[in-house]
Amino acid sequence: MRNDHPVGDYAGRRVTVFGLGTFGGGVGAVRFLAERGAIVTVTDRRTPDQLQESCQQLEDVPVACWRLGEHREEDFTTADLVVVNPAIRRDHHLLQLCLDNGIPLTSEMNLFWQHNPAPVIAVTGSNGKSTTTALIHSLMQTGTRRCWLGGNLGRSLLPEVDTISAKDWVILELSSFQLADLNRLEVSPHVAVVTNFSPNHLDWHTDFDDYRQAKQSILRWQSASDLAVLNAADADVAAWTTSARTLWFSLDDHGRDGCYQHDRMGIWRDRQQEMAVALRDWLPLPGEHNLQNAMAATCVALALGQTLEQVETGLRSYVPLPHRLQCVGENGGRRFFNDSLATTPESTIVALTAFDQPIVLLAGGYDKHVDLMAMAQAIATKTKAVILMGQTAEKLEALIRQTPGCTTRISRGHADFRAAFQAALEHSLPGDVVLLSPGCASYDWFRNFADRGDQFTQMVQQLSA
Repeated sequence: MRNDHPVGDYAGRRVTVFGLGTFGGGVGAVRFLAERGAIVTVTDRRTPDQLQESCQQLEDVPVACWRLGEHREEDFTTADLVVVNPAIRRDHHLLQLCLDNGIPLTSEMNLFWQHNPAPVIAVTGSNGKSTTTALIHSLMQTGTRRCWLGGNLGRSLLPEVDTISAKDWVILELSSFQLADLNRLEVSPHVAVVTNFSPNHLDWHTDFDDYRQAKQSILRWQSASDLAVLNAADADVAAWTTSARTLWFSLDDHGRDGCYQHDRMGIWRDRQQEMAVALRDWLPLPGEHNLQNAMAATCVALALGQTLEQVETGLRSYVPLPHRLQCVGENGGRRFFNDSLATTPESTIVALTAFDQPIVLLAGGYDKHVDLMAMAQAIATKTKAVILMGQTAEKLEALIRQTPGCTTRISRGHADFRAAFQAALEHSLPGDVVLLSPGCASYDWFRNFADRGDQFTQMVQQLSA
């Protein structure tokens, strides 16, 4: 994609939004542009039924043309600007058509960045970025400055950009897709947080290095007045370079400025000063991975002037995000956890370490062409039973059975999610955890990860009813 268009007046300009999607960004871009007088065409291969929720959010917006269920070349060649959904691969033939015809391309996040007056705290990583972003928001809003939460979490801030002031904080989760686009603007956030890095989205990026290059753009354009918060225990991330001041976090003390853990007590070190931080006692989330997320958030908050008391208040009052290791109910002595946002093998592995009780796992889904061996080994050693779903079910079963000493019961071949859920019930006993942590994307059976998690939650609630 070429560089973005110059910021200017949108009134009367023909703008095509390429990919409405179901995750908020397309809706935000359409509303922002239409409210500024643009002549907006929305085009998406999905049908009106598949995009029903997104379309309903735009019922009060004057969209000039709805092109759902298909794409037409004239919607691109006659446009003054095309706004591209981040999930669309950059080698798509319609994007090349735009380039050949000199049509400028942009994205919802790039539009926001060009109009946003406030400093940005941004989080990326292969796992944990949503929770870390929300934790930072919880910690920062205990202060006096107004805070805005958005980005890849599923909430576009673009329609609200005119109400954001230069004195506010904007806190964003950024995906590799969004960062690849932002790199064209040569911008990085004032505060950049990288939770970790492992293979992901290799069905979109050309290779692993292309994925890394996209993620590293969160640091690439930082200056000495900026801040980077990096995972000291991740060998890949620890080698990334930035011109910003750097703080580190880890469950082990690496001796540098940042936040670490010593047994039950955490430690904050900054400019040769140290103080204890009881993060494990303050955090209402299970799992060592969430403790690391809290360390990253604490680094940001304390470095930006929040007090230790404000950090404690923000952690204790934190309300867990849906679909992130969220307890959604108990029934028959079983506890049910919705971890539908676990769309990578690594995120499922860390979820399995969060429980001491026997686990019946619902896993599998769309194949993103990443290595599933480590996930299969974790399933074989940490679960009593696994119900496998979607495209990766057969591959996962073969890998699990290859694990020496595996006693995990394996169930697959279910016609739909309800049948898979029923199998999980049949394999579980009172005292067990029934965990939805797929380790794969949701596209083959569901609209998105939220749809998958919502269906799981509804079935749990129906048990109680």
